[in-house]
Amino acid sequence: MKPPALPETFPLATVGLEDAVARQFRLLEATAAHFEGHQLFAADAGVVPGLGRPRTTARVEVVLADFFGAEDAAFVQGAGTGAIRAALTGALRPGEELLIHRAPVYRSTEVTLRGLGVRTVEADFNDMGALREALASGRFRWAYVQHTRQRLGDSYDPAEVIAACRAAGVRTVVDDNYAVLRTPAAGVEMGADASCFSLFKLHGPEGVGLVTGARDLVARVRGDNYSGGGQVQGHQALDALRALTHVPVVWAVQSRVGAEVAERLAAGEVEGVAQVRIANAQDRCLLVRLDRPVATRLPAVAARFGAAPYPVGSNSRYEIAPLFYRMSSSTLDDAPELADWTVRVNPMRAGADLVIDILRRSLAALNEPKDR
Repeated sequence: MKPPALPETFPLATVGLEDAVARQFRLLEATAAHFEGHQLFAADAGVVPGLGRPRTTARVEVVLADFFGAEDAAFVQGAGTGAIRAALTGALRPGEELLIHRAPVYRSTEVTLRGLGVRTVEADFNDMGALREALASGRFRWAYVQHTRQRLGDSYDPAEVIAACRAAGVRTVVDDNYAVLRTPAAGVEMGADASCFSLFKLHGPEGVGLVTGARDLVARVRGDNYSGGGQVQGHQALDALRALTHVPVVWAVQSRVGAEVAERLAAGEVEGVAQVRIANAQDRCLLVRLDRPVATRLPAVAARFGAAPYPVGSNSRYEIAPLFYRMSSSTLDDAPELADWTVRVNPMRAGADLVIDILRRSLAALNEPKDR
């Protein structure tokens, strides 16, 4: 059986350690501008008259809008999926056309689009000429942009896509999951009308998401979320804010470790590795193509040596051990031939030595007769 080759990938830029430290400091400056010290140790709950949400939640929303340079921000339940669903619900009418990239849609987003009754129209965002032609048709009020890659070969610059949409008078909702605080700018910082992302993927509490962007759209998100049971309570909002203060530095370290692992694997340090790519296949990760079709078996073996065999929230607070896992479903929809040959590796909080040691021991174990 001839092994498939990994395509060339175009990883998004990351934030260096010094810039990450500056971001941490800037977040605390925004916090100090809107919180008195004692308020950071107290949180309320409930649908406060005049606010429709807890006072603490509203205060953290102001901090995050300030930090991202946005007009407003709203917490929602449902993590990143809930944030995307809330923004698209506020933006679109049933049956309306929505411009999207020509690529497999992330599974939970596909459910949202189906539920909203939206008619998606595809254009290849890698081809700016094709994108501008679609935008010039006058058919669209809104476009949907996934910041990270939907296909391994995607090369588009999200900032260029957003700028082209703005020039054509088309508004944008950006899925910033796996990208916010890891890349130099979120969608809203590039001029998008909304950035949607999970706080759970940023070490925050389970189920909390954020929509930040244009005031009119965020107001619709907040108006739709009038139920008391749908509110993000004050203690959850504070928990999310506390987590965000250290995330930029964690992400910078993780990106640096990933680059080191990729360099060492490419140099042939681990027998059984045929090819490696850094990719934004959902989260920023390493795609390791093996010289034998044992990728589906490797995660369970790696778990014996301390690796995480499956994700919890893809960089949630629970995930500290290196992740050895299959490629994402949407990526495999586009490149199914890689399933048996390629494993996704994320260092999480570990150093390069541990990642490489687990991979080496796992491949050696797979060579033993009992694992054949």
